[in-house]
Amino acid sequence: MNGLSLDGSTTAAPEVLKICFLDYDGVTHVDAVFWSPDRGIHIKTPGRVLFEWAHILATLLEPYPDVKIVLSTSWVRLRGLEFAKAQLPSVLRARVIGATFDNRIVQKLEFDMMSRGCQVYADVERRKPAKWFAIDNDDRGWPPVCRDKLIKTDDNLGLSLSEVQDAISKMLASF
Repeated sequence: MNGLSLDGSTTAAPEVLKICFLDYDGVTHVDAVFWSPDRGIHIKTPGRVLFEWAHILATLLEPYPDVKIVLSTSWVRLRGLEFAKAQLPSVLRARVIGATFDNRIVQKLEFDMMSRGCQVYADVERRKPAKWFAIDNDDRGWPPVCRDKLIKTDDNLGLSLSEVQDAISKMLASF
């Protein structure tokens, strides 16, 4: 909301940060993702492709243009933020503002010793978003204080499950 300052000029209200923490494996595609020198990153499951369900998230987020994405995928730790970000469809890529792993803030070994939930919560503590939630297939080690912000996906069905889509829609509606 904009307002008037004492001198009569308009002032812009500060942006309220709203974040979706996004994992890849087990969320945007099946969890069984591998890397090899000859094939690069690939899925061994017949008929499955990388990022096959990413369009579902794009559709769910469409009515919420102010929701940003922070990548909480191991792809950032292994290949870098720009590589991981580039794998997303452009509509999702445009929402990415960073990742939970940032080697300027946390050492790789320290980061690797944290559960995914602790990695996400540490980022929440740094960024201080007004609203946030996470989509991840890994629910081990999530701090109790933020467990209700996790939308847990199935390793093999990710975002394709209607229950997951409903949970995301409900979370977004609460923003």
